[in-house]
Amino acid sequence: MLSFNSSNIISKTKTISRRMFLLSSFKAVVLIGIFGRLASLQINDSSKYRSLADKNRFRETKIAPPRGIIEDYFGNQLASNNKIYQLHVVPDSTPNIDELFFRLKNIIDISPRKLKLLKKKISKKKSWDTTIVSDNLSWAEFSRVNLFLHELQGLQPTVSVARFYPDSSSSHAIGYVSEISPHDLRTKAYLQNLNIENVEIGKTGLESALDEQMLGSPGYLRYEVNAYGKKVRQVATDKGLKGKTFRTTLDQSVQKLSSEALQNVSGAICVMDIYNGDIISMVSSPNFNPNSFVHGVSHDEWKGLTENRDKPMLNKALSGLYPPGSTIKTLTALSALENDIVNPKLLVKCEGYVDLHGERFHCWKKKGHGIVGMRTALKKSCDVYFYEVSRRLGIDRLSATAKKFGLGEKVLQNYSEEKIGVVPNTKWKKKELGKNWYIGETLHSGIGQGYFLTTPLQLSLMTAQIANGGFKISPRILVDENEEVGNLQRYLNHKNSTPGNVMSADDQIYNFNLQPLFRNQENINLVKDAMFAATNEVGGTSYRSRHKERKFMFAGKTGSSQIKRFTPEQREAEIKQKDITYLERDHAWFVAFAPVQDPRYAISVLVEHGGSGSSAAAPIAKKIIKRVIERHEIRTAQIYKKSGENT
Repeated sequence: MLSFNSSNIISKTKTISRRMFLLSSFKAVVLIGIFGRLASLQINDSSKYRSLADKNRFRETKIAPPRGIIEDYFGNQLASNNKIYQLHVVPDSTPNIDELFFRLKNIIDISPRKLKLLKKKISKKKSWDTTIVSDNLSWAEFSRVNLFLHELQGLQPTVSVARFYPDSSSSHAIGYVSEISPHDLRTKAYLQNLNIENVEIGKTGLESALDEQMLGSPGYLRYEVNAYGKKVRQVATDKGLKGKTFRTTLDQSVQKLSSEALQNVSGAICVMDIYNGDIISMVSSPNFNPNSFVHGVSHDEWKGLTENRDKPMLNKALSGLYPPGSTIKTLTALSALENDIVNPKLLVKCEGYVDLHGERFHCWKKKGHGIVGMRTALKKSCDVYFYEVSRRLGIDRLSATAKKFGLGEKVLQNYSEEKIGVVPNTKWKKKELGKNWYIGETLHSGIGQGYFLTTPLQLSLMTAQIANGGFKISPRILVDENEEVGNLQRYLNHKNSTPGNVMSADDQIYNFNLQPLFRNQENINLVKDAMFAATNEVGGTSYRSRHKERKFMFAGKTGSSQIKRFTPEQREAEIKQKDITYLERDHAWFVAFAPVQDPRYAISVLVEHGGSGSSAAAPIAKKIIKRVIERHEIRTAQIYKKSGENT
């Protein structure tokens, strides 16, 4: 019995010992695993968890870098950045936000509506987050706030930078910036990951086209936070990379003069270099103040802009569509000559009208011009002559010529708002209106009426290509510095090898690698000579606006875009444009090139409801042409200067 108990005890002891061993082994394995994991965390994964800890302890806020600058051809700033005074509030730092705002509205001009919006905005944020109370204080307001700052606990006066436009003459060409909208986020992919509070982006013009490059690379503010996410201290700052600066072909001096010339009228002016396509000036009137949009345009100002009869927000230079009027007669003549439909000696008798298939087509001169040839018809802008030419020519050939000269297509690629206009032909009418073309419509088109629609920029391009002898150019508004250096080198090579150091028209054509649009140079020369006569010979439609000094002499063509046809009674009574309602008056056109002896620039001037091109548009062109030619040598010298800087 004792032996049995003893063996039983020994068996149990062995079992317990075995279990204890297994338990001890398990504990050892667990402890080794724990210590191994701790070693791994401290040695192998230390950087990972240190980073995660830092993310809990530190926060980063993106900040917008200074926006890129837009300059004119001479380096004058058309869009820059300016110092502004802001007022921020941190609700967590003030005992009573309502009391703070009550005191504040007695110090600066802040409306009850603005206060209501601020409180709503603050309620959606954490109490320690900063909210902008005002982003554009005047110096007087900024000074008053600082004077009473001891009574305004929680407010932080701050100096920052914002977009600034020195003047509004280039408001349509440059555009404006404003806060990001939901539409911007949907349509511009580069904004989706931007995540910068209160950043402004380009909305129109070059500001919009170049926006991504001018935004630059965002910087950041890094700060330490407590367990609740409240800022404790700022630990680092990176200002980011400033946006790219762009140099345009515009001349601010000419821009200002053009804007002044259109100050009391609605219209547009475009000036272009006839060889390299530089846009010297592109102005639309009335303009607007782009600075108003930087800090949020007021409701009343926006309503005034959108409801204005003359549409100041529309860039008429490239978005306004108008019948070209008699300016198209230059192309009607060219097309007929190039297609061997007529010759320059064709004579037509103008009695003031012509009847065709039961419809009467009138000339602007009631008693007619008598017997006229092509040169005289262009000089005096005889409608009857061009009714006959266009009847023989046909709309399809005229359409093909117009498209060769840049009508019916975009001139610049920098503006999404640019319109292409309408160059009608038989296929166009069938496709767009589902109707056949009639011969009477060809007559209307031959003098720039009917379905024809063009922009001032297109007519400037048309005139430039007539002036340079019929060679195709590619207009530009942004300067390519590398291209400038190459053009200068070719220019110098030709200039130094030319007697008198003068670069001829042929040299310019070679220098810019221009391709001919037409086969017969004599046809272009005839049209250019007729434009000279229209401005510089007695009886020409723009003779009263001529320059007598040879240096400034120009050749031009007037035009009127008919808004409403005269009734037989009005025509019989010889009612003048100035005697009818403003909105029923014709649009006034004038296109020209200068100087006459050695053309270098082309201009188009539109005056909405101006009546006639000779009285409303030509005098404006006269002023602008003089300024452009006066600044030609300065512009040429700038090429040397900039090229020297780049080399």
